[in-house]
Amino acid sequence: MAMMDPKAIGAHIRMLKPGLTALEHKVLDNIIAKPDFSEQTSLKEIAEENQVSEAMIVKIAKKLNFNGFREFRANLVLYRQLDISRLFSEISPDDNMEQLINKVFGNSVQALEETKVILNPHDLNHAADLLAHAGEILMFGMGGSAIIAEDLAHKFLRIGIRSQVLRDTHLMMMSATVCTEKSLVIAISHSGRTIDVIEALHLAKSYGAKTIVVTNYATSPITAYADITLSSTSQGSMFLGENAAARVAMLNILDVIFVAVTQRNLKRSEDFLIRTRAAVQEKRVK
Repeated sequence: MAMMDPKAIGAHIRMLKPGLTALEHKVLDNIIAKPDFSEQTSLKEIAEENQVSEAMIVKIAKKLNFNGFREFRANLVLYRQLDISRLFSEISPDDNMEQLINKVFGNSVQALEETKVILNPHDLNHAADLLAHAGEILMFGMGGSAIIAEDLAHKFLRIGIRSQVLRDTHLMMMSATVCTEKSLVIAISHSGRTIDVIEALHLAKSYGAKTIVVTNYATSPITAYADITLSSTSQGSMFLGENAAARVAMLNILDVIFVAVTQRNLKRSEDFLIRTRAAVQEKRVK
C-alpha cells in the first residue's frame, strides 16, 4: 500500500477535487468530515451513510489517484492525525474576535505549510531562470489574481526588472498576439478555469512565449498551456472567499521566485535596490 508524505495528503486530495462530479464532491466532503473515520471504517459503511454504491466510493478514491478505498482510507487517517489537518476552520457569523483571529491565521498557516510541502524546487529554479533571462515579462490575471501579479511586478521594479500586468481581456489578447520566443507570461488564476486568462495564455504560447502558471489546482484547464505549473493549496471560506488563504500562499511562492531571480544577478539587483529606495526616500516624512 502506497503511503504519501503525510503533510501532502490534504493538498493532494484538494487539488484533485475539481475532477469529481457534484455528487462525488459531496460524498468526499462527507467522508472527510466524518468524526469517527478510522482504519476500521468499512467501504460498506461509507456507501450506506452516503446512500451511494460501494463502486462509487472506489471510483472517487481512484479519481484521487489512490489504488482503491483501502489506500485512500489509510492515507486520510494518517493525515487526520496531524495538527496541520485541524488548522482550517470555517468562519461563523457568531465568532468573536479571538475566534476570528485564530481561524483566519490558522487557515493561512495551513495553506502555507501544505503548499511548502508540495512545491517542487526544480520547477521554482526553472521559473527563476526563465524570468532572469526573459526579453519581456507579462502577467495575466483577473480580479484578486491581478492584485497578486501587481505585488510581484512591484518587487521586480525594485531590482530593475520591468514587467506589465494585464487584467483587461482585450489587452491580454492583444499582448498575447505580439509575444515572441523571448516573451515570458505568468498567468495567475486561483481556479485555473478563468476563460479570459486561459485563452490569452494559449494565444501567447502559440506565438512562442514561455509560460508559468500559478494556480490552486494542479490539474485545472489552464495548466494545459503551462511550461511550469506552481500550485498553492488552500481550503475555501464562505466569508473570506474561495481564494483568501491561497492568496497568502501564492504571494509566498512568488516571493521565493523573486529572491531566486535577485540571486542570479546579485550585484545588479543591489544597485537597483539602492536607486529605487533613494527615489522614494524624499517622499517620506522626516
